[in-house]
Amino acid sequence: MSRSAIWHPFTQHGLCEPIPLVTHAEGARLHTSDGRRVIDAISSWWVTTHGHCHPRIMAAIAEQAGKLDQLIFAGWTHEPAEAVAAGLTAIMPPELTRVFFSDSGSTSVEVALKMALGYWHARGQARHRIVVMEHSYHGDTIGAMSVGERGVFNQPYQPLLFDVGRIPFPRAGAEQATLDALEALCRAGDAAALIVEPLVLGAGGMLVYKLETLRAMREICAAHGVLFIADEVMTGWGRTGTLLACEQAGVVPDILCLSKGLTGGALPLAVTMAIEPVFEAHWSTDRARMFFHSSSYTANPLACAAAAANLAIWAEEPVMECVTDLAARQSGWLEKLGRFCHFENPRVLGTIAALDIRTRGEGGYMDGLAPQLMAFFRARDVLLRPLGNTVYVMPPYCITDDQLDEVWNAIGEAVITF
Repeated sequence: MSRSAIWHPFTQHGLCEPIPLVTHAEGARLHTSDGRRVIDAISSWWVTTHGHCHPRIMAAIAEQAGKLDQLIFAGWTHEPAEAVAAGLTAIMPPELTRVFFSDSGSTSVEVALKMALGYWHARGQARHRIVVMEHSYHGDTIGAMSVGERGVFNQPYQPLLFDVGRIPFPRAGAEQATLDALEALCRAGDAAALIVEPLVLGAGGMLVYKLETLRAMREICAAHGVLFIADEVMTGWGRTGTLLACEQAGVVPDILCLSKGLTGGALPLAVTMAIEPVFEAHWSTDRARMFFHSSSYTANPLACAAAAANLAIWAEEPVMECVTDLAARQSGWLEKLGRFCHFENPRVLGTIAALDIRTRGEGGYMDGLAPQLMAFFRARDVLLRPLGNTVYVMPPYCITDDQLDEVWNAIGEAVITF
């Protein structure tokens, strides 16, 4: 048994795997208590964009800490939240006029689902079915699990999950089957919303699909009045090469979920943005028709200060140049390693690069190769967390050439070893 009382997420403590103690970080480096300097090649679960402890974000948090630490957000407001809301509406699609704060990607999805169902309830229409995509992942709260892939992630909790309509993942050459399934579910008349991860499914294995398919799904939803929810918790803030993945398909969602990179990865914060009709459906002089959702730390001032600083960085610094450069470097490495027969399905989208290592197992998230790979990379001072036999690299945008070389050389060495 571990001497620590901590129960870590997505960790099987019975395997007694080492859990390094990180003391500090900067840029793309993590420093451990035993003196190691580890390259964070997955942005600490996809959140860190500009690098750890970015000076502007840290200074904004410190300054805010001396002013206002926490405030009830029901009927009250504060300057950092107003700055974030104004900044978001300035850079996001103009149709998304309303900003609702929460504290994580999962809760931003819960908010989106409740907004969609509340919209149809207020209109007096019996639309209650949520349509989802095969292999998707939207979080670990009950609603978020319900709209995600069913399996090892949530099998013990099946009695809590609600039914959904499901469309197949649009694999290359089989996109029409996905669109036909969506069309049929929308025609049924009870579909309230479709929720998708635009262009790439993260925890599902970094599965990439075509922007034309995303655009077609949006068009089908619009034709049937079905709300379109874009979960850009992972794909937002430049990860796919543009500020939002939806941009590449010319898609504007009815509801947008953002988190992770919203604060540059410094503090937990999320928003759910909505078009005006969704807000107006809840607007009334009748208090019983308000939107019943909140958490104690909604729009926490410290987190909002970090987000405001992040927005300033995007406005004033060459972030997209860094994104474009990193995307090119990732593509170069993937081209080099993708030629080897040990790899399958090399893919890259913006700053996200992934490939599958051939395995004797069945592949997928629970493939036994994953813990061996994690241990191998950890021994080489590289933080990578394979999704089963899928190895992906999603580093902070500040990662240097030498650091990225170390990461990909470790991946190449892993193939020879395993």
